[in-house]
Amino acid sequence: MPFRLPPVTTALTVIIIAVFVLQNFYDLDSFAFTPAYAFSQPWIFVTAIFLHANILHIFFNLFALVMFGSYFENKVSWKTYLLVFFLGGILGNVGYMLTASDPYTSGLGASGAIYGIMGALAVLAPTDTVFVYGIPMPMIIALFVWGGLEVFGVFVPSGDVASIAHVFGLVSGVAFALYLRGDAKKKIGSILEYI
Repeated sequence: MPFRLPPVTTALTVIIIAVFVLQNFYDLDSFAFTPAYAFSQPWIFVTAIFLHANILHIFFNLFALVMFGSYFENKVSWKTYLLVFFLGGILGNVGYMLTASDPYTSGLGASGAIYGIMGALAVLAPTDTVFVYGIPMPMIIALFVWGGLEVFGVFVPSGDVASIAHVFGLVSGVAFALYLRGDAKKKIGSILEYI
């Protein structure tokens, strides 16, 4: 049976690709998330999610979106999926805004939103296996690997990667999924058992 992208993941993928194509013909920099303009142009908390810096940036984000988003979409309603996606993206931008050394340096990309989906999946399907750098591991362990790498990236920055946006996205997904599962105190205890 051939693999088919579920509808919300498909729509997000198509929108991101379309916006990337437009970026190559038009100057869309004013839609990137620039902390200095966050409150005078609040729409940039959302519009920046759909912008990407280059072909590698969009490739890796879409690869992760298709991989994790498709799986997540099959576990939750489309409303929950979009809520987690946008919550991760918006809070990722908030994290970037709170820590940006230069408020006029823009951030862009769907990474925070995708990390939100990954965080939610780690709570909703903690024992499902994923491959991290070719190594199979439970989703909950992968959460700590990704989270640890991104926290490390906050303190030891690498290029133009906004690791704090990834951390904020990941935490938002975990928090929302704990809310979905109910009894957050019990769930946090079960997560800590895997450490």
